[in-house]
Amino acid sequence: MSGAEHRHGAVHETPDQGGAFPRLTPQQLRELATQGEHRKTHGGEVLYREGEPFREFVAILSGTVEILQDPGGPEERTVAVHGPGRFLGELGLLEGEVAFDTAVVREAGEILAVPAEPLRLLVGRDPVLGDLILRAYLGRRYLLIGLGAGFRILGSCYSPDTLRLREFAARNRLPHRWVDLEKDKEAESLLRRFSIRPEETPVVLWKGERILRNPSNAELARLIGLPAPSPEPGRCDVMVVGAGPAGLAAAVYGASDGLRTVTVDAVATGGQAATSSRIENYLGFPSGVSGGELVERAVLQARKFGARLMVPAEVDGLTPQDDEYEISFTDGSRTRAGAVVLASGVWYRRLEVPGIDRLEGVSVYYAATVHEAGLCRADPVAVVGGGNSAGQAALFLANHASRVHLLVRGGDLNADMSRYLVDQVTRHPKIEVLLRTEVRGVTGEEKLESLTVRDNAGGERRELPAKALFVFIGARPRTDWLRGVLALDEKGFVLTGADARAAADAARWDPLGRGPLLLETTLPGVFAAGDVRSGSVKRVASAAGEGAMAIRLVHEHREKAGALVRTVGPEGPRPTG
Repeated sequence: MSGAEHRHGAVHETPDQGGAFPRLTPQQLRELATQGEHRKTHGGEVLYREGEPFREFVAILSGTVEILQDPGGPEERTVAVHGPGRFLGELGLLEGEVAFDTAVVREAGEILAVPAEPLRLLVGRDPVLGDLILRAYLGRRYLLIGLGAGFRILGSCYSPDTLRLREFAARNRLPHRWVDLEKDKEAESLLRRFSIRPEETPVVLWKGERILRNPSNAELARLIGLPAPSPEPGRCDVMVVGAGPAGLAAAVYGASDGLRTVTVDAVATGGQAATSSRIENYLGFPSGVSGGELVERAVLQARKFGARLMVPAEVDGLTPQDDEYEISFTDGSRTRAGAVVLASGVWYRRLEVPGIDRLEGVSVYYAATVHEAGLCRADPVAVVGGGNSAGQAALFLANHASRVHLLVRGGDLNADMSRYLVDQVTRHPKIEVLLRTEVRGVTGEEKLESLTVRDNAGGERRELPAKALFVFIGARPRTDWLRGVLALDEKGFVLTGADARAAADAARWDPLGRGPLLLETTLPGVFAAGDVRSGSVKRVASAAGEGAMAIRLVHEHREKAGALVRTVGPEGPRPTG
């Protein structure tokens, strides 16, 4: 239904959709009123606008408000209509991003307006109200993603920069729509309308007026209000590198303990966990929780305690300096930290199959989120892998695809997959499990059409229809920038604890009178947590636990060692600073 139809007829409130449009109780309204003010509204008044920062949380006391996409534009449409007891806003209100839609008063009435900052504090303080608002905002975010709201990425499916921008938007759970230059009918008209030459693509278009020509991830982040400034010169107590479950746990515990904590990530908050459609064995969520919801809750919690989170900010250097560490970034900026927690996680391994490169990002994916699932359109798909990530992806995709082929190289699904997942996967009527099977070829020029698979037991090959391929075949650590800085194992994971003790430089440790602590690396005061650590358990819960433990060890190190690093001069070890 369009906005015009509303304006020329009766205004009907949109039914609640999975908790995205709940109603506040009288008690909750009274609690909110202690932080805000009542205000009369008039028809046509704009309460917030797409592309602008949120300034306040709005609850409707009387009258109606319509939520619009592209108001006044050629693609205007109604997202929802809200009446008394409902509240407005999106996830950006809590996280400092701009609005992705516009709120217009349709029937005059009265609202309760609460400034954004008191609302954020109230959400953190009141678990019932906070949970209601957060769940609603998460539901609205995924609704907007499904509608293709937000900015457009106009670019070729063969362009690495197009793939980079799409990955950044998807990993940060940003509403957007990709317009493929190669086959989307809308592409040519957009190029003419905005006078864009094909060689200038990819471009990001927003609100019919903003154009970013092949922007960096940081430029796109600034467009929609992500906190992406360069780290401020100066010093923090703890620098956390990586914002997956381990990094976010370190941020929460570091900041809540009163440490000046900065957390940075090169791509997005959440790491690989954020791409998981459902985590069913995470403690405290008996009905399961999506990776996106778990991450958003952790981000809000970290910010509540005062941690600074910056995305994208990519670290490329770690240097002992005096009694601290200097951390350098790819944009040339530098900062200093008394201690460092390495929680940079892993990259998913690419599938080595001839011709697959041209299809990556088009119909070959290394994550299964709402964005990728929406591209399946009831087609058959294939998932490669035998671990929990592959099992979770297969179950999620079965809700969208006509058929899911789960291709497992080994002969036993129980070898690497949790029992509860094995039971669900094998019982699902739309999932076919093919053991001892590998992908040997792909067919399709512009999009995947089918796979050539080989049965490793008998050697037979056959064609398998699949319009998309999802790959979960292990990972490699994000530690290339740490080679030569601290000790890594043969696969590139960071050595800690007893393993680090065996490889540590005695000249650096003897003055401290101790060896590396449990999660400490071969550098005093530098800890590793989560998937990046050698010997870690690749589970979300264990990563979060290690992030929390790393902060406890930071305290222990500070108490025992005083100065975090000592240099060795011609006269032997001496304290510095």
